[in-house]
Amino acid sequence: MRKRLNLAYKITALLLLAIYVLLFKYIMVLENQPENANAITAIYWATTTVATVGYGDVVFTSLSGRVFSIVVQVMGIILISGFLATYVITPWMDRVIKFRLPRKVSSGTKDHIIICGYNQLVETLIDELAEQEITFIIIEDEEELIKELVYRDIPCIFGTPSDKQTLMNAGIEKARILIANKSDERNANIVLTAREFQHLNIIAIVEDRSNSKYLKYAGADTVVSPKSMFGQFIGRKAMDRLVSRVTGATEIFKGVHVTEFPVYLKSPLIGKTLKEVSSQRLTGARIVGVWKSGNLSFNPEEHDVIRGNSVLLAVGTPEELSKLKKLTH
Repeated sequence: MRKRLNLAYKITALLLLAIYVLLFKYIMVLENQPENANAITAIYWATTTVATVGYGDVVFTSLSGRVFSIVVQVMGIILISGFLATYVITPWMDRVIKFRLPRKVSSGTKDHIIICGYNQLVETLIDELAEQEITFIIIEDEEELIKELVYRDIPCIFGTPSDKQTLMNAGIEKARILIANKSDERNANIVLTAREFQHLNIIAIVEDRSNSKYLKYAGADTVVSPKSMFGQFIGRKAMDRLVSRVTGATEIFKGVHVTEFPVYLKSPLIGKTLKEVSSQRLTGARIVGVWKSGNLSFNPEEHDVIRGNSVLLAVGTPEELSKLKKLTH
């Protein structure tokens, strides 16, 4: 986003300078000052006026020329402000934020949930946690993600999740649950480090189901495999529409479950985008994954369209998931 803004700023500045030069030459001819109607003098006048220096050696005498000068001066202030904001203030603020990235929770934090790794699945849990007034902290080692979380006032600290000192900074001694939500390899390291704290309930999110046993060996109390949920559900698909309640749901923590739903041909969701389903607040449940083109995507796009052969992975309370289940039929 920042790169696009920088490019847009540069293009705008160049276009304005070209327009200023052309208008300058045109008005100079109208004012019978042909000796000034050249590119060098035009660029000289434009730069001194934009910078609000205005030496006064090249001036307009007509009303239209003076109005043009006023416009250029005002736009010059805006352009210079934009330059300072883009190339001076913003980089400086980035350095300040980087220096002040949160690295430790307050000493009073207790009975909280530590989430190692931020992604769309975690995003769906934030509202649920806030609703139930459950304290949580996210550990991330990607600076851009931490900056975004800080900007959104989401509790987080910067650090390596598998590092013992980082976990100590997250208050692991007083935490009740730790969720390892990185890659399988990194999750194993996180679990091994966290298992030193015997009181802790450790949940690991596994990408490859075959790695589940290794995470359990490392010390995970519960291993959740979202991909395997889809496979299990496909086996029940034929009889699923006879079941009114939510089945096959896995409880991530108290009151919050993750489960999957196939979308049937008569479902009112067919043809709607994920953004439309989310914005209409039809169920309260959040869709965090979609099976499409033979692949499971954990980062569905808002413009993705729900089709008759789609399978949705959703997170929510049992009531919210039940509402979504009814809409998939």
